Amino acid sequence: MNGVICRFCRSLEGEIVLDLGQQPACDHFPPVGDPGPDPTYPLRMWLCAGCGLAQLAEDPTAPDEPRGREPNALVEQAADAVARVAGAGLLPHAGAVAEYGSPHGGSWLGLLADRGLRSARPGELADVVIDCFGLMHEADQAGALAARVARLRAGGVLLLQFHSLAAILGGGQWNALRHGHCAYYATPVLAAMLQAVGFTARTAFRFPLYGGTVLLAATRDGAPDDAVQAVIDAELAAGVRTAGVVAGLQREAEAAASGLAQWVAAERVAGRLVLGYSAASRSVALLCLAGMTSEFLPAIADASPSKRGLRMPGTGIPVVPPADLVDARPDAVLLFVPDLLPEARAMLPQIEASGGTWVLAEPRPRPVPPPHLASEQQADGRP
Repeated sequence: MNGVICRFCRSLEGEIVLDLGQQPACDHFPPVGDPGPDPTYPLRMWLCAGCGLAQLAEDPTAPDEPRGREPNALVEQAADAVARVAGAGLLPHAGAVAEYGSPHGGSWLGLLADRGLRSARPGELADVVIDCFGLMHEADQAGALAARVARLRAGGVLLLQFHSLAAILGGGQWNALRHGHCAYYATPVLAAMLQAVGFTARTAFRFPLYGGTVLLAATRDGAPDDAVQAVIDAELAAGVRTAGVVAGLQREAEAAASGLAQWVAAERVAGRLVLGYSAASRSVALLCLAGMTSEFLPAIADASPSKRGLRMPGTGIPVVPPADLVDARPDAVLLFVPDLLPEARAMLPQIEASGGTWVLAEPRPRPVPPPHLASEQQADGRP
């Protein structure tokens, strides 16, 4: 008996597949003048042996993250998703839409308004219910899914977008695990959860965002098409329901922390200035496991004004505006959210113009060649 109860099926049977030890709340950014120490909490992933849902084993934290700036990659993906769903004939030409959004920001309501759909009034049944990265933040997974399907009119469609556990495994994205993110969905598992509340996953759309996201369209009737079955089959083959496979994230976490610590130490010995970009919640555990402090990484820049004057939890690294990054003329900038690379490069061309290098921080520090060299490498067939 491990004391964990499944957030969906209430099973007591399961296994800890990733244990990051005691970590600060990754959404609590203290003022830069707050010396700490910051409180820490267990951060563990548990895989239910009953329904297969990967989930936070426990989460005693309270959501407190400053509102971030919505990345261009997320905006572009939302427009692509709405266009593909409409093209598949899944959106009505008029009606009401209810959105369950992510606390990190982003909304599809404007895009849907352009297609004739209005926001549902409080308590009104909707023709379309959208959940884009919102469901994962709910501690009671069974209750939250039931609330979403109960909001739909007869004949309505439920759209659920999520970061795929298969992509997390394939990319070694162990730091997808964080406080406040209660569930990590595999498509076959979420399809079964939908069945349990009387819905069928009718089709699936895949996107490269975050290394691999899936959008499921579900209704009260109908049958799965070939697209959703293909995703289910591929993810089962990838081992999303096998504890031993998911537990490989533990090795990835240890290797990533060690790799970052060694790389930063080598840069310091070489006399090179390293700064960071994107004060994301996903970077908190990595920085803590790697033993980073402001001595090794003096600052992390972020485009969100709400994070200015704050610091990273657990490490004391201050968050600064992008202009400070430019003024410092760093030799290398560690980018903690790979999806932000095109946007960061376009916003801060001075980094490379002054001889600096963008370095992807995960899964291992990897310098990004300047655009002209990257083009030459692609032309030559080099990686």
